[in-house]
Amino acid sequence: MADSLTQSIVGALSCAPNELVAFLISIVPILELRGGLVAASILGVDWRLAFPLCVIGNILPVPFILLFIDKIFSFIKKTKFHKLAEFFEKKANGKSEKILKYKEWGLFAFVAVPLPGTGAWMGALIASLLRLDAKKSTFIISLGVITVGIIMLIISYVLPRFCFN
Repeated sequence: MADSLTQSIVGALSCAPNELVAFLISIVPILELRGGLVAASILGVDWRLAFPLCVIGNILPVPFILLFIDKIFSFIKKTKFHKLAEFFEKKANGKSEKILKYKEWGLFAFVAVPLPGTGAWMGALIASLLRLDAKKSTFIISLGVITVGIIMLIISYVLPRFCFN
């Protein structure tokens, strides 16, 4: 699913600069920075530009999620799309146990580990549902994004040079 979503975005933005494509992919839930850095690498964007663009793109939605997701979900629950809000709340609540147990370290690890279903969007949603402090959560999620960015930088830019040369 993430692969086809990435291809759709790249195709739709084929006339846009590659740097903008990587930045926008990093903003999109599910793909986030992981998809942005992979796309940047494939599109030939220099890593020194790709890394900060993708980090900023991935962190950009976090404060808005933390501050407004409750209001957005409340609104959505009053529409025919109520099951969508309930789905995301259930998914976030299902992943919140470890964050509750380990507090800030749990939130950091949840965002920093490049696994499906983790990342800044879901980390922010969980932090919001758990009523964690927004400023502190933004900082912790940002550290997690930078950490996963370093991991993905190695996977996207360094490893291919060793494996394919």
